Amino acid sequence: MARLESFDSIYQRAYERKGGEQGLATRLPEVLPEAKIAQYSDAELLSELSKKVFQSGFVWRVVDNKWPAYEAAFFNFEPQKVLMLSPEQIQQRAGDPELIRHLKKTMAIYDNALMVHDIRVSHGSFAKFIAQWPSENIVGLWAELKRLGSRLGGNTGPYFLRSIGKDTFLLTEDNKGYFQAHKLIDAGFTSKRGLTQVQAVFNEWQAQSGRSLAEISRILACGVGDNRI
Repeated sequence: MARLESFDSIYQRAYERKGGEQGLATRLPEVLPEAKIAQYSDAELLSELSKKVFQSGFVWRVVDNKWPAYEAAFFNFEPQKVLMLSPEQIQQRAGDPELIRHLKKTMAIYDNALMVHDIRVSHGSFAKFIAQWPSENIVGLWAELKRLGSRLGGNTGPYFLRSIGKDTFLLTEDNKGYFQAHKLIDAGFTSKRGLTQVQAVFNEWQAQSGRSLAEISRILACGVGDNRI
């Protein structure tokens, strides 16, 4: 693989493209401390997780507008109550015109409620499980969400983590383009080998800069391509 560019160079490029320090700072995502993430309820996390599943490949604004109806239809996403729904009731909700007619994504709400329940049993809460996961192996958490849950592969799991303040980088098109152009990866972005390589690069930039993975990810995207961040 090619020689790694310093994070200072990456920051300088983004700094120049985004109007200096202030312009760049306003674009950086918020990362919450472990203690705050651990305070989320399982219902709050199941709701946000389900929303990200529906937003994947769909217009986010439409999903946001319909989400109050989802909260009502799925008992405010209390996992135990969701798990009481029968297959017939799930199908009825998948056909509800007040919601989004997508059976597989609707079924994923039930499947992910089961995941949240099982993790609560083994870790005390889903929030604690997420909060305690080390950021230096955040791709490991991506893999666990994909393995244990439903429809959480690709960027869905990472976008969920970003939305609740968990420190994670994102593999946006710009960031993937950077890694390919600089020959920092010699495997697919969905492979374990490829993700391990990406994680190692972000870990090095974090050691250089002292910044969060989320900030590094956004700064990298702001300095290249079309800034699809």
